[in-house]
Amino acid sequence: MKNTLTASATAGMLLLGSCASFSPDGGFGPVADMTRERSGQAVAWQRDAAQTQTAQARVAELLAAPLSADRAVEVALLNNRGLQAQFFALGIAEADLVRAGRLANPSFSFGRLSGGGVTEIDRSIMVNLLGLLTLPAARQVAQQRFAQAQLQAAFDAVGLANEVRRAFFSAVAAQDLLRYHAQVKHAAEATSELARRMLQAGNFNKLAQMRQQAFDADATVQLARAQHQVLAERERLVRLLGLSGEQLRFMLPERLPDLPAEPLALQGAEQTAMHKRLDVLMAKRDTEATAQALGLTRATRLVNILHAGVTDKRQTGEARQRGVEIELELPLFDFGQARSARAEAVYMQSVQRAADVAITAASEVRESHAAYLTAYQLARHYRDQIVPLKQRIADENLLRYNGMLIGVFELLADAREQVASVTGAIEALREHWIAETQLQTALTGRSPAGGLSLSPSSSSRRLDAAGDAAH
Repeated sequence: MKNTLTASATAGMLLLGSCASFSPDGGFGPVADMTRERSGQAVAWQRDAAQTQTAQARVAELLAAPLSADRAVEVALLNNRGLQAQFFALGIAEADLVRAGRLANPSFSFGRLSGGGVTEIDRSIMVNLLGLLTLPAARQVAQQRFAQAQLQAAFDAVGLANEVRRAFFSAVAAQDLLRYHAQVKHAAEATSELARRMLQAGNFNKLAQMRQQAFDADATVQLARAQHQVLAERERLVRLLGLSGEQLRFMLPERLPDLPAEPLALQGAEQTAMHKRLDVLMAKRDTEATAQALGLTRATRLVNILHAGVTDKRQTGEARQRGVEIELELPLFDFGQARSARAEAVYMQSVQRAADVAITAASEVRESHAAYLTAYQLARHYRDQIVPLKQRIADENLLRYNGMLIGVFELLADAREQVASVTGAIEALREHWIAETQLQTALTGRSPAGGLSLSPSSSSRRLDAAGDAAH
């Protein structure tokens, strides 16, 4: 009766161990929520042809009109193949989680020995008993790794959104700057031609004419560089958006968004980063997973292999024999100190890394906020002071030219200075929007410069010694 109850309990535990299954969405729901909260846009993991087709239809809809920063981010989150490839790491982590919730398959052995008219047959079925005993702890470790894989997926998506916004603002500013460099080139050509004709008429000296010619040559160089910059910035955006073929005909707005009336007011920025930044959350999760794996290692320090099963032996002319077989690793040479010491070192390494990530995050938030305020003040200074002042000077010089108080070259020289001020204003506005993007990323996403990535794969490699006792 006792053996029957034991067998029933064992069968029940085996049944529970085989019940671990995959989630309907592959665990992507939290990833989508975290990405939407930090980027403001939806993201989808395309695991089949139907999902890919739906995403492509949405991308086509977004590309039909001139892009905004938000629309560009949405296109990238749906269309960037590199991001979709990284999402499949989540599928790998879930497969590991499901595997950790199931017992290793039992092993079956069969032996047949014959001779002298006697045949002996041995059969046995062995079960990993240690794996059965440590199944809850092993699944908990795998659950931590899966949660960290979810954080990593959101980390990658938010990082892509940050790069897309920066590339978008740079691309729009580049084509706006190209337009002004073209105006400079046009003015340079006009002054160079006028100077040449005046030199031929004897109303201009050679040195002044060469100076106008040099200005024209320099304007040609600047225009060529601006044209290449437009191409380079657009192609950078194309790569991030994952565009090809007919999609390359997408349109950008003619100019950057206007400067906000007031800068962002932040309250408790460092505390926000500690609670919401993905790299900080990943570091904390990594430490928790390492601590749990350390507990599992300590629990299996002395015994790392324990198999139990039933055997069946039959010999010609004799009654069948049945029994129980146990396979146990004897700790004669290795008492597990090395594995335990390694796991403890991995844990302390994780603790120190988590502290370093937190300190770095707080510093980056302060730096990003200061950079944002500076960029905002410079952009506003250009908008409210420099550009209007240059415009008033241009208006005054036009009046002086109409009154024949200055010549055409002085008027054109002043026009060139005005274009230069507008160019500076465009660059300052671009830097403001990039600085705001960096600040938002530093607050809730990741390091603006990329940050420390504690990927699930690297964590798994560092925890192999701690968690290999589970199976």
